[in-house]
Amino acid sequence: MKITKAIFLFLLINFGGLAIGSWLMNGGPTSLWYTTLNQAPWTPPGIVFGIAWTTIMVLFSIYLGILFQDENTKKNKILYGIQIILNVSWNFLFFNQHLVLLALINILFLTAIVFYFFFKGSKKTTKVKYLLLPYMIWLCIANSLNLYILIHN
Repeated sequence: MKITKAIFLFLLINFGGLAIGSWLMNGGPTSLWYTTLNQAPWTPPGIVFGIAWTTIMVLFSIYLGILFQDENTKKNKILYGIQIILNVSWNFLFFNQHLVLLALINILFLTAIVFYFFFKGSKKTTKVKYLLLPYMIWLCIANSLNLYILIHN
């Protein structure tokens, strides 16, 4: 039962972070600024973002619930906290402030943290670390989209 409570707590935190990030977007993908940008040809349709983030956060929450059961270390807590801040602040930097380069740096650090969890996470979570793959793939796509906008605008 303890793991179920941990997963539920991470679901609340992670979806809360997504909600705050969405609130900070200033119109986000429907804003005039974003819709008039030269976007990458592989930019997915808007609905894909919601589906992707929902799936990612559910899987990430399960991973975290198991990780923190096995290794509830200060380092993991700090990295998770930084991950939340980076995830939320990217929306503000990119969509609200139009700081595309700073947003790219931000998302690169976010990607590094998620990859760290995958490669250096608990040795006890070797099987569940694969729950991070959708997050890792999505971040690679997001990095490429952000870079494309930086270069082509």
